[in-house]
Amino acid sequence: MSIAFVFPGQGAQAIGMGKELADSFPAAKAVFEEVNDALGEDLSDLIWNGDIAELTLTQNAQPALMATSLAAMKALESEGVTIDTASYVAGHSLGEYSALAAAGSLSIADAARLLRTRGKAMQEAVPVGEGAMAALLGLDFETATAVATEAAMGEVCQAANDNDPSQVVVSGHKDAVERAVELAKEKGAKRALLLPVSAPFHCALMEPAAKVMAQALAEVDLTAPAVPLVANVLAHDVTQPATIRSLLVDQVTGSVRWRESVQWMGEAGVTDVWEIGAGKALSGMIRRINKSITCRAVGSPDDVTGAVASLAE
Repeated sequence: MSIAFVFPGQGAQAIGMGKELADSFPAAKAVFEEVNDALGEDLSDLIWNGDIAELTLTQNAQPALMATSLAAMKALESEGVTIDTASYVAGHSLGEYSALAAAGSLSIADAARLLRTRGKAMQEAVPVGEGAMAALLGLDFETATAVATEAAMGEVCQAANDNDPSQVVVSGHKDAVERAVELAKEKGAKRALLLPVSAPFHCALMEPAAKVMAQALAEVDLTAPAVPLVANVLAHDVTQPATIRSLLVDQVTGSVRWRESVQWMGEAGVTDVWEIGAGKALSGMIRRINKSITCRAVGSPDDVTGAVASLAE
């Protein structure tokens, strides 16, 4: 058995996430406290007792999802499942920061501060209402990319997330993305719909945010991860800190190559994937990409117990 630990991105957030972990595992509770201290605010109160609209704000959702993922990871570690149980780590967009913190490349405090900066910078890069994202369902990546190119008409419209064989997300100027939705339907998409997001992530319009992140990342200590990271923008493994730092900047404007990343892990011998943190969205994508990979969600105390037990089988 070869395991990869993967970490979810934006959209997985939910009020109450991680609360049972914090109540059951002191190591998990300590993660939320560390994130609170790093940000100088009680983010865990928002996560557990707040308003979903406020939690969904990019600058809150990003560090909150990382905190929940790392709480689950620390709960596993407290039960004897260390990071080197995994052959690889990977994360979807902001989940890449969770993966790096789990693998010891970034401190949890630095990851929290970087994600707060990243969330604000991505939100501020494009005025509200000027950008949009849309999910194109039932088109392969090549067709979806061609749709985005045709819809651009001098504006920005790019394939932002290559999630699985039947789901590609496009991002860019609102008018161009709306044209892409109509074009996708003409090209035979099962569904094409605008997403309820606050900014057009992972496209050229995010260049101001990439510059902010280049500066922020230059100021943090980043070491080689304990296990290789399968990077979003390369869809293969990396370990060199300088390369990882550069890729985290590229990731702001670049596509999340999730389908290819999962394909690469399968070809590298990965048989099992543990989705560590909130939700099960990545597990669904992985099953559609490679049906031979076994997926396990690790987001609750029972999940932790089950994951630990599975290693003894």
